[in-house]
Amino acid sequence: MTALEHPARRAEGPGRPPARVPFPVVDEVSRHCLQEEEPETVHIEVHLPGTPDQARLRAAFTEALRRHPRILMREARGPWYRRRYEWELTPDPDVEVVTFPPPEPDALKRARERALAEAPPLTSSPPIRLEVVAQVPAAEDTASGEGDGSSSAKDPGSVLFLTINHTALDGPACLRVLATAAELYGGEDNSPAAPPTRAPAAPQATAEQTPADAPSGWAPPARVAKGRPEPSPGNGMLVAELPVPKRPKGSPFTVNDQLMVATALMIAHWNREHGARPRPFRITMPVDDRPRDATMPIGNGTRLVEVPFGADELAARDWTPEATRDLLRRTSERTRALKALSRPQLGHGATLLTAPVLPVTLRAAVTRGLRRAAAPWTSTTLLSNIGRVPYALDFGDAGRAHAVWFSAPARLPRGLTVTTASTAGRLHLALRWSKTLLSHGDGSHLRDLFEHYLHATEHTEPHETHGGST
Repeated sequence: MTALEHPARRAEGPGRPPARVPFPVVDEVSRHCLQEEEPETVHIEVHLPGTPDQARLRAAFTEALRRHPRILMREARGPWYRRRYEWELTPDPDVEVVTFPPPEPDALKRARERALAEAPPLTSSPPIRLEVVAQVPAAEDTASGEGDGSSSAKDPGSVLFLTINHTALDGPACLRVLATAAELYGGEDNSPAAPPTRAPAAPQATAEQTPADAPSGWAPPARVAKGRPEPSPGNGMLVAELPVPKRPKGSPFTVNDQLMVATALMIAHWNREHGARPRPFRITMPVDDRPRDATMPIGNGTRLVEVPFGADELAARDWTPEATRDLLRRTSERTRALKALSRPQLGHGATLLTAPVLPVTLRAAVTRGLRRAAAPWTSTTLLSNIGRVPYALDFGDAGRAHAVWFSAPARLPRGLTVTTASTAGRLHLALRWSKTLLSHGDGSHLRDLFEHYLHATEHTEPHETHGGST
């Protein structure tokens, strides 16, 4: 039984308090380390060609919450000496989850800012919010109907903005709830598509093989070099739409491996430009083994693994197709081996740290102290690749999603996260950073570097036939 499937301690009934579920390990560690300056939020934005009806969408999303009851929860109150934090399950939302901000030219920008700066409170059920941002029609679309009461102007579409308190939930879980809402709203099947398959390993490769020059896990990894930080606290973000990278047909590496290599080379290039001393890299990669259908456990369900890169591996300045192909091969071997390992979500240390032996207030102080002490060993960055969005996200009269972006928190010491997803044959990239480390101009340069190196991973063999997988 996983932490997400832990049974409720008490059942609902007349005169009985709400059912409660102990915090799993990931939730507790996140709860201990919350900061007001940089809220732990996950943002999802889903772009639709039309605008959904307000009443129907509210009804569909509320019913979707009830069909996935693990999302209807709030943090239960308790004395300081309690041994566990607990989620209190509720039959209905405590607050209006779906809102419709008034249309305005910068509504999308403001919604993104709120998603990074304002986390839904853990004390209200559910700890998420959904904002429906209607796009403002272009001037040429409204000119023909101006002054005559015409309503024939083309609908410019809308954006569904999901903001998630990451202490309670992750992006894939909330996307599952949104897929249920889309099915209820539009009446179309939103069953997940079959996941892509990975080519079999070469005969000589095994799950335990790692290159001899892989850096030790005890070596402090490189940090993202400081750019031109902004005076305000919090996170900044930049989103981009790119082609899904092609790869040689039958290659053992996946698009995820190409994204991993592009991320490593992007930061290595950035650090060289800023005079940082070469150091080994470690890139955190979430692995999600949950089913994507309606039985998907809701909560924080990914486990984190760290993909290592030696300092010498990333030191080249001119990446030839042969050198890039070799790096892709080694990266593929590492990611394959790491995905095959069975380990707790945050490792055995976190499981021990959250054992309910001491009161949570004491464990919180110990956890924060260890987090500060371990900061030099925190990975260089996080790459979260959602892959192909497995649901159609068809909202009937509002249309089917044509773009989906995610972003993950970017607190220091990492200070930068890279999140990708693909929809309708396009790659949707979000770079998110701590404003105490980078500026928006820095983010734009990093995006250009990422695009350059991602394109380089496509051209690893001459006269190749291309295919795709994530």
